[in-house]
Amino acid sequence: MRQAVVTARLRLVPVGPGHVEDLVELHAHPDVAFWHNGAWSWGRARAFAESMAHRWRVEGAGKWMAYERGSGALVGRGGLSFAAVEGVRRLEVGWTVHPRMQRRGFAVEIGAAGLALAFGGLGAAEVVAFTEPQNTASRAVMRRLGMGGARPIVLRGAPFVLYTVAAPGA
Repeated sequence: MRQAVVTARLRLVPVGPGHVEDLVELHAHPDVAFWHNGAWSWGRARAFAESMAHRWRVEGAGKWMAYERGSGALVGRGGLSFAAVEGVRRLEVGWTVHPRMQRRGFAVEIGAAGLALAFGGLGAAEVVAFTEPQNTASRAVMRRLGMGGARPIVLRGAPFVLYTVAAPGA
């Protein structure tokens, strides 16, 4: 399993079983629950944490829990995962930031760390991100990360918008 990553303002720790309480806290907020099919139960958070620990071990990529370096406060979660998009397994970057920490650039910082791992440590040629069409905040983060080519897709029967970014120099 990979070690924690330190950015300018964040400590990013690979999600594992010790993060269930923080996941429940993050996903209990109505503004987060709205985008994730409701608040997370302990069981759902535990299953996610175990899945991420497995992904880190097997795939070398997963989501991080994000904590503010100075205070240790929970910022959110984010990072990489593999997702089936239009029938193709693709490396996806994503983030979820607690509402009390939003509008401070943390989502961009998490996303940039994910892209650095994808293009550096994993040697990915391309990374995707997707969100609901009405999620203007996430779409703005994708653009700030240099992602483009926005186009509509359907995932799990629902409309989404897909953004992509190629590896530097590709």
